[in-house]
Amino acid sequence: MANLLEANPIKSEEDRCAFIAEWYDPNAALIRRYQLLYYTKDGSVEMFDMKNHRVFLKRTKYEDLKQKDLFVGNKVNVFSRQLQLVEYGDQYTCRKMGSTKERTLAIIKPDAAAKMGPIIEMILCADLTITKMKMVALTRKEAVDFYVEHQAKTFFNDLTNFMISGPIIAMEILGDESVCAWRKLLGPTNSSTARSEAPNSIRAKFGTDGTKNAAHGSDSVASAARELEFFFPTSGGCAPPNTAKYTDCTCCIIKPHAVSDKCHGKIITEIMDAGFEISALQMFKMETANAEEFYEVYKGVVAEYPETLVELCAGLCVVMEIRSADAPKCFREFCGPSDPEIARHLRPKTLRARYGKSKVRNAVHCTDLPEDGLLEVQYFFKILDN
Repeated sequence: MANLLEANPIKSEEDRCAFIAEWYDPNAALIRRYQLLYYTKDGSVEMFDMKNHRVFLKRTKYEDLKQKDLFVGNKVNVFSRQLQLVEYGDQYTCRKMGSTKERTLAIIKPDAAAKMGPIIEMILCADLTITKMKMVALTRKEAVDFYVEHQAKTFFNDLTNFMISGPIIAMEILGDESVCAWRKLLGPTNSSTARSEAPNSIRAKFGTDGTKNAAHGSDSVASAARELEFFFPTSGGCAPPNTAKYTDCTCCIIKPHAVSDKCHGKIITEIMDAGFEISALQMFKMETANAEEFYEVYKGVVAEYPETLVELCAGLCVVMEIRSADAPKCFREFCGPSDPEIARHLRPKTLRARYGKSKVRNAVHCTDLPEDGLLEVQYFFKILDN
């Protein structure tokens, strides 16, 4: 890497971040390593082939990559190539971007599940990033296991009974000192106290008392690691199952561009305000093979098929099971025409008219054919979730 930097000197006055990125080359069946440079001033990127010691991509402005997406462990798309960020490229980047980044667990409790849209909006407005999200329904054993440290407390039974009374939304939140930042956003444990001491906090706005207080947050980095492992296991453990019902349903995907633009809280709010039930919800990072499988029916039919695949794999997406009477038809009408420009002229209040940018980046995917609603929901919540 030092040779690469010497061969490609960077002006000292120009702020840039360096990462080591890996890309799986399906044609050669091997992993290729690159140095990825991101220039914060103009959002341009540059890539160097580390094995062959040569420039792979000349410095080019690339608006689809944001600084907030750059952290070790994340996957980013650069000109249709999905890169895994595996290391910081230098000490400067490590100090600047790695020192205060933390992950913490957030849970939207049963009493506030109907307000998940506004709560997600508050999280995003606080400059925190949601990197994992899943709606689950805890069993009594799971609730007891999760709150085992409170087992001797007088409120333990009330708490566990409450936590199994309805669906919850578990989230991994990433940000600068996110444990403290999230707890500050939550407010005091007792919602009444929160209303007097922190009236703009989540518990003040959406909580009722000390148990039904809208949301949970890890109290330390160590607790966050343990609690995240409970809901999002990395070592082969079994996570609580999703809440998909597979009846009277259709599929909705909030596309990566809309998630990157922090629109997913607003979109979820609009869906629920329109009277649709969100009976399952999960964040996915799609691989190309899965995107091809999901969009197979559009191959050779839709002119934008290749670009649509790239968009679905461009970042995190939010997938939902939507339920209502005649769900596929009603929800498709609610989303609007697939081309946002047409939607803005003909049906300006639809999701695609309000949040879409182009025919490919049209904010949401919704099931087109009534008979495919269940199949699309099953693809995500039965196949990919497992």
